[in-house]
Amino acid sequence: MHLLDRDTQLNQHSWYEASTNRPPYEPQAKGEIDCDLLVVGGGFAGLSAALEMAKLGYKVALLEARNLCWAASGRNGGQALPGLSSGMKLIEKQLGLASARRIWQMSCEAVELITKRITTYKIECEWAPGSITCADSPRKARDLAQELAYMQQVYGYEQQWFDRNQVRDLIASPRYYAASLEPIGGHLHPLKYGLGLARACRDAGVSMYEHSPVNRLEYKGDKVFAHTGKARLQASYALLAGNCLLEQFAPRLAASLARRIMPVGTYIGATSPLGETLARELIPGNQAVCDNSFVLDYFRFGGDTSLLFGGRVSYSTRTPRNLVGVMQQRIARIFPQLEGNTQAQVRLAWGGFVDITANRAPDFGRIRPNVYYLQGFSGHGVALTNLAGLLVAEAISSQAERFDLFAAIDHRTFPGGRLLRTPSLALAMIYYRLRDLC
Repeated sequence: MHLLDRDTQLNQHSWYEASTNRPPYEPQAKGEIDCDLLVVGGGFAGLSAALEMAKLGYKVALLEARNLCWAASGRNGGQALPGLSSGMKLIEKQLGLASARRIWQMSCEAVELITKRITTYKIECEWAPGSITCADSPRKARDLAQELAYMQQVYGYEQQWFDRNQVRDLIASPRYYAASLEPIGGHLHPLKYGLGLARACRDAGVSMYEHSPVNRLEYKGDKVFAHTGKARLQASYALLAGNCLLEQFAPRLAASLARRIMPVGTYIGATSPLGETLARELIPGNQAVCDNSFVLDYFRFGGDTSLLFGGRVSYSTRTPRNLVGVMQQRIARIFPQLEGNTQAQVRLAWGGFVDITANRAPDFGRIRPNVYYLQGFSGHGVALTNLAGLLVAEAISSQAERFDLFAAIDHRTFPGGRLLRTPSLALAMIYYRLRDLC
C-alpha cells in the first residue's frame, strides 16, 4: 500500500478528529496569486511562520495538500516538552556548549510560546501543565538519574526526583522504578490547538488554501513560483514545511530533503472517558507521562478523561496488525488495575507518520537563499514546530542568527538510498528494542 493510502487509513479513527468540530474548509488555490511569503504545509510549523509574518505586515499565502493539521500536527501525542529528541550532548559535540545552551533555552521558549498563543488567541485546546518521565527498569532509573544530574549541572534545569518508594505518588503503576517531574511542559489537544492557530492566521490576513498540493517550484531571478493543479503563485520567499509527506505529493520538489529524513509510523489508542475520580487516581496531577526507553510509551488524559496511550512504532511504515489489541496490551502493562473495566477498553486507535533524522535532531535550512525548509522534528515537535516557524519569520524579516544556529547542526543522509533506508533502519531498531528490555 502506498504511504499516502496508509496515512489516510490511519486517520479514520482518530479521537482528535472525533472530538473536534472543524470549521468550513478553506478553498482550493486557483488562478494567479501574488504574495511575499509562500508556505507549503498547513501544520504547526507552517501556520506558525505564516502567523508571525502576517503580524509583521507581510502578505502570506499557505498551501495545504489535504486539510489543515491533517497529518502529524493533528494526530500526535499532544505532549509539549522542552529539548530535542537527540538530547543535548549531540548538540554540544557538534556546536559547542555555549551554542547548545542557547538551543536548550530556545526549546524552553518554544513551550512558553504555545502557552502565550493559547492566551493571546483564546485557543480552547485543553492545555494542562506538567510532564513526567519514568524509568521501567533499574538500569533506566540509573540513566534517568544521571540525565537529571547532568541537566541540572550543565543547563541549570532542575527536576524533582521520585525514587521507587515515591513514584506511586505521581502515577498509580507498579511498573516504574523512578520518575522525574519537569517544571516546564504540558499537554494539549493538538488538533484544537492547530485549528486555533489557523483561526489566528485567518484573522491576521493569511490566505490559506486546502486541497492544493504543490507539484512544482521554479525560480526566476529573486522570485519563487509554485504550481498546483489549478494555481500559480509568485512569492519573494518560500517555506517548505510538509513533514515526510512532502515527498509523497511532490517527489522532485522534496528529493534532496527526503534523503535526510525517514517516515516512521506512530500509533495512539483512546479509551472511553474514565471519569474524573479514576483519572485522578491513576495520574493525580494530570501530567503527561512518558518513559525513557528508546521505543517509548507515552500517555495522558484528554479533556473528557479518556486515556490517550501512545506506543509502538513502525520503521517499515506498515501498520501493526490488531492495533486496538496492541494498545490494550500496552495499557494493561502500565495499569493492570484497569483489567475488566469496560470503560478502559480502547475504542479508537489511529496513527500517522513523523519524519525522523539519522541523529534525531531537527533539520532546518535553506535550499536557496529565499527558500527555507523545516523538517526532522523526530517525534519531539509539538513545541519546537511553533518556535521553528517563528525563527523563519525572524530570518526573513530581521535577523537570522537564531535560525542559523539550528541550521548549523550537521545531518547525514540515511544509508542505502530510498530503497534500502527503510530495511536498514528497521534492522537497527531491533538492537534498541532488545536494549529496552534490560
